[in-house]
Amino acid sequence: MADSSDSVSIDMESISLGGKEYLVKTHHGTVSVAVFGDQDKPALITYPDLALNHISCFQGLFFCPEASSLLLHNFCIYHISPPGHEFGAPPICPDGFMPSVDDLADQIVEVLNFFGLGAVMCMGVTAGAYILTLFAMKYRQRVLGLILISPLCRAPSWTEWLLNKVMSNLLYFYGMCGVVKELLLKRYFSKEVRGNVQVPESDIVQACRRLLDERQSINIWQFLEAMNGRPDLSEGLRKLHCRSLIFVGENSPFHSEALHMTSKLDRRYSALVEVQACGSMVTEEQPHAMLIPIEYFLTGYGLYRATLSVSPRSPLSPSCISPELLSPESMGLKLKPIKTRISLEV
Repeated sequence: MADSSDSVSIDMESISLGGKEYLVKTHHGTVSVAVFGDQDKPALITYPDLALNHISCFQGLFFCPEASSLLLHNFCIYHISPPGHEFGAPPICPDGFMPSVDDLADQIVEVLNFFGLGAVMCMGVTAGAYILTLFAMKYRQRVLGLILISPLCRAPSWTEWLLNKVMSNLLYFYGMCGVVKELLLKRYFSKEVRGNVQVPESDIVQACRRLLDERQSINIWQFLEAMNGRPDLSEGLRKLHCRSLIFVGENSPFHSEALHMTSKLDRRYSALVEVQACGSMVTEEQPHAMLIPIEYFLTGYGLYRATLSVSPRSPLSPSCISPELLSPESMGLKLKPIKTRISLEV
């Protein structure tokens, strides 16, 4: 699996759905990687948002039956967690090495080398989308394509920087307190699923709230500090020629960031999907809205082929695929901006 290098893995107990978890030592700390599927298949790596891991950030997408057909049957999934974000992670010493966003991107290439992977497909959410974009800019030959959900690409605005500093101080001195949890939930979800006095929280928000209680606050603090010091990637995006598919919820606090990023990418290689009535974490809130655009995107690479066993009523039915999107010259390049908005006439 790995050559004789500085990377060492600890094969941990099997986790849900037949996956296995590995701890990979890199030059910038230890990284947890949860692997699902046949490692002879093409690789899809994921990277979650702040304070999340593959369960709390991607289970909504990967557990729905259509996504299982589209992704799990066609890829081996490598879920990379930010340092200290995996289940049961010990606290990272705050006086030790503080990784930057560049260090986190460099960790990814060491993970790929450990598993003997070449070029991979990438999927990231918000902070994870930024890390994977930076990785793609630094190691262009290692990235086939980017699927980014509510991505960041600019340095923090003063408003975001100040909010992050408040959250950072609370994490450092008070841990995962109620205020921090509320700020994070607002970051992830739309107000429709967060509930209010009259409407209870949705199940996905309640589950996420419980999972946040299990995180080591000092580990989240380190990732937040790295993201708060991130540089602006805007000027380099035009040279990023891997194909990119961007999703953003129309109620995401990072909606304008996604639009900015789309405007900076080469339009021949990118597409934007805006998801109605959704926050940042489209993977959990509206995962079915992602399936058809991802199918179009992957079909161009030859990484997904619909089978005859697919139900005619399935959203993955071959009849749903636009012929122009399957043309050789297109290969995912001709994806027009797509909006899952419905015009309602009152």
